[in-house]
Amino acid sequence: MAHEGHASPAAAHTDHDSTGHGNHDMEGHDPHAGHDISGHGGHAGHGDHVGMFRRLFWIMLVLAVPTVLLNGMFADLLGYTLPGAAWVRWVSPVLGTVMYLWGGKPFLMGAVEEIRDRKPGMMLLIGMAITVAFVSSLGASLGLLSHELDFWWELALLIVIMLLGHWLEMRSLAQTSSALDSLAALLPDQAEKIEGEDIVAVSPAELQLGDVVIVRPGGRVPADGEVVEGGADVDESMITGESSPVRREIGDQVVAGTVATDNALRVRVTAIGEDTALSGIQRLVANAQSSTTRAQLLADRAAGWLFWYALIAAIVTAIVWTVVGVPESALVRAITVLVIACPHALGLAIPLVVSISTERAAQGGVLVKERAALERMRTIDTVLFDKTGTLTKGEPALNHVTTVGTLGEDELLALAAAAEADSEHPLARAITAAADDRRLDVPRATAFQSTTAVGVSATVDGRTVQVGGPHLLAEHGHQPLPATGSWSADGAIVLHVLVDGQIAGGIGLADEVRQESREAVDALHELGIRVVMITGDAQPVARAVAGELGIDQVFAQVRPEHKSEKVLELQRDGRAVAMVGDGVNDAPALAQADVGIAIGAGTDVAIASAGVILASDDPRSVLSVIQLSRASYRKMKQNLWWAAGYNIAAVPLAAGVLAPIGFVLPMSVGAILMSLSTVVVALNAQMLRRLDLTPAKSAARLAGRESSTSVSTTQSSSRAGSASSRSDSSRTSTAPRNGDQTGAHEE
Repeated sequence: MAHEGHASPAAAHTDHDSTGHGNHDMEGHDPHAGHDISGHGGHAGHGDHVGMFRRLFWIMLVLAVPTVLLNGMFADLLGYTLPGAAWVRWVSPVLGTVMYLWGGKPFLMGAVEEIRDRKPGMMLLIGMAITVAFVSSLGASLGLLSHELDFWWELALLIVIMLLGHWLEMRSLAQTSSALDSLAALLPDQAEKIEGEDIVAVSPAELQLGDVVIVRPGGRVPADGEVVEGGADVDESMITGESSPVRREIGDQVVAGTVATDNALRVRVTAIGEDTALSGIQRLVANAQSSTTRAQLLADRAAGWLFWYALIAAIVTAIVWTVVGVPESALVRAITVLVIACPHALGLAIPLVVSISTERAAQGGVLVKERAALERMRTIDTVLFDKTGTLTKGEPALNHVTTVGTLGEDELLALAAAAEADSEHPLARAITAAADDRRLDVPRATAFQSTTAVGVSATVDGRTVQVGGPHLLAEHGHQPLPATGSWSADGAIVLHVLVDGQIAGGIGLADEVRQESREAVDALHELGIRVVMITGDAQPVARAVAGELGIDQVFAQVRPEHKSEKVLELQRDGRAVAMVGDGVNDAPALAQADVGIAIGAGTDVAIASAGVILASDDPRSVLSVIQLSRASYRKMKQNLWWAAGYNIAAVPLAAGVLAPIGFVLPMSVGAILMSLSTVVVALNAQMLRRLDLTPAKSAARLAGRESSTSVSTTQSSSRAGSASSRSDSSRTSTAPRNGDQTGAHEE
């Protein structure tokens, strides 16, 4: 019905806002085609590569045992005697050649691809190393070169170790795509579609718009849709990160992949295929994982430089060892330099962190639309919150009741709820909801009437009960109750209840502040971050909310189109600003901010102006973004320092700078160190999986508390006074006020 009985919420608040994954697809199953140093941006084909490298590793390990043990150089090294049969001397050359051509194939093909792409990197270094070792060993076995250049056992161990390293690497990379896999797995295998009197099992892909499906208790919703029958508590944690089920009734929207926990639902399909929220989230995750960041560009350039550094170092090493009169060691040292300096760890340092952090974010209800925005979040020193729907619930709630005479508060509220029972207005729903919360026995009303700008009237138990604002009082010649004056000063909506024409009491309603907002503001303050609030509401409303939460600065009576100007004003003061809004009427401000965060977006991933989208409406989710940004940056730095530092230290050792004091790094040890450096980087990135990005845990962790606890009443009160004084002196827009709060909220 029409809401003529109450002023609209917009009127109630003066000027209120109404509102490829990279190059690893490996076409043709070329194990490392396109495996350049920047090719780790995506991981689409790594599941297959895990199996391939695992099989190759075990096969090559079996071949390596006789290749090494029956090699004359290895036998001399350990001091044992080989069998005297003539065929023994050919075991290592034959098996070593098989290992080079078969086990070394992924590296050789990758080297060719890097040459073709003119992007020399890790594969070319490995390919050069094993090729030089193979050619020299073959020449020694055929008597064309000195027997000192027989490296069959080193070549065998080198290939086995490199395959092991790549197997472990691919396993780590394959795990980073589990976010997309788990999102895809949310859809049920079958959907139960209603066709007339029959229920037909079909694939979710066969559903069409308008189809009605049954979702049984414990079953997953097969497509986005609207509930047309039934009601259930729906587990949406896999989409929003919120652990508590959400009640969905007739007319509510449900999302593909969510679970009806207790009752059956009938759902009319409203979106299918690529148009579903789940597909949108998958696209966001995939795009974020494959995006290139500034840190990645730096790592790519460094890895490119490292190739030339390693190549030049190998050449210089060979020349120096030849000049000093040890030519047989020159080749060994040069090969060791090429192997140990592979920029693999450097190439993995950033992409692994990006992929894993994006996966953890998606699982925590944080959707990263612009990777650079997430990187900037760690430097933010000011968070600007839109008030309505962000710090507050965006809907009125009862917070004051006063009575006249012997009438009790519960009796007054029951009478008001009875009179408002037939109204659809938000204020009426707030009153009836308050009565339900108190479990009051609300009598049945008759003769309901609603009068524009006055209020509602109904007959309750033979008495005429009226609920309304100042115009209702004026009609009956009454003045507002004295107790309601302070409510109005705090921005509350004031309604009076009349029984048979006489004032029986007053009711105060206000946009309820979220309890989570208090924790979010406290945690941000403990991080040294300034908290600012922006709203279209009049100053009393803004001041009351700011005082309750301890907000540092307030912009009140700001129209939606002017919010971006306030963001710019903060930026001109040298502030790095994150703007948190609903993504609808805040779009220009979100775009202007250093980081735009759309909160409470649910499954709407089409918000163009936001770099980060929060599925839940919990303001503490902002702390999840900060935690993720800082943790990701920390892991990137650690990986880059490890990868770069390892190469700076290892190359001189491989070249033999410590040979004068008797320390020479064996080629096989060099291969082990190179593989270990990659494994260390991968394991370090995997530690991001331990991040708990639930809003409560993030707020507690960043604020330095063991567990998330509600702010005590004493703390809130003490902050309220100081925050109110800050709010009084804060800068606000100069838009004129459109009347006082009491008048603005009349029926």
